[in-house]
Amino acid sequence: MILVAILAIAAGVFIGISIGSNDAANCVGADIGSGMMSLKQGIIVTCISGLAGALIMGRNVTKTIGKGIVPLHTLDPDLALLIGFSAALAAGIWIMTATHLKLPISSSHSIVGAVAGAGLAAGTQVFWEKLGSIFLSWILTPIGAAILALALYYPSFYLFKLLVPEKKSQLVLKVLIFLTSVYLAFNWGANDVANATGVISGAGITTPVIAILIGAVSMAVGVIIWGSKVVETVGFRITRLLPMMTLVAEVASALNVNVYTWLGIPVSTSHSIVGAVFGVGLIHGRKFLNKKLLSEMVLAWAVTPFVAGAISFVLMIIFSFVIL
Repeated sequence: MILVAILAIAAGVFIGISIGSNDAANCVGADIGSGMMSLKQGIIVTCISGLAGALIMGRNVTKTIGKGIVPLHTLDPDLALLIGFSAALAAGIWIMTATHLKLPISSSHSIVGAVAGAGLAAGTQVFWEKLGSIFLSWILTPIGAAILALALYYPSFYLFKLLVPEKKSQLVLKVLIFLTSVYLAFNWGANDVANATGVISGAGITTPVIAILIGAVSMAVGVIIWGSKVVETVGFRITRLLPMMTLVAEVASALNVNVYTWLGIPVSTSHSIVGAVFGVGLIHGRKFLNKKLLSEMVLAWAVTPFVAGAISFVLMIIFSFVIL
């Protein structure tokens, strides 16, 4: 089944590119929206920091995606390869569709739903208890980020005013926002690289290190090719972002994702940054929030695992007849 292995790796590269395209906005969209960073600078920061995060901390969540939803490592190698191929292709298709619509969705939702869908179609064991804990974390992610952003805003604002001279405030803000973007992109790479190639590692096609490298490079390519699409949504369309709001939102989002990454739980950086931006947006009142856009995003988040799972289920059945 060398052909299927090659196809599975190609699908992993495809989903990596799609993740980079959709998720660049999670790291630097707020910076660009507040005028503190150019699009070119944002793409460079995301690529370098995301690659570092994937290589240094990517193994924690890769184990969950590769083995924690469907036991790919215990299955017949040919079947495991086919599940990995179907899941990666299905998730990539859905993420690219959302990117075209400029909607920041969860690559974690997509790949977890896709792995479960392919597993169901193949008649294998699906760890529903693990899925339940992952789903719960998805609900808590945007809520936690919003609460954290709200809690941090006023202390950060007054501390900044107290410690930084007014004539240096813009420069200091710019430096701090750059550093938080690096931290956020690092955590994005660490958590989301598993969504790109966790199934490849779990199916035994490559070693975890090579799988992570493939995913990290693919994600960087996606950022460069199509990363600007969703930046517009996160940076400009949810609320009007001021520099201090951007700084607090990114710190809150990064801390939020960092906790889940240490726990090995795949969460959505999209959910985290949107929740944090929503939280700081509430500082100026609900009338400054784009409620229509937020409702569209929540709907897209809700259907993502089911749509990706359905696509994967269908692909798995088709490929089973054609290949096995």
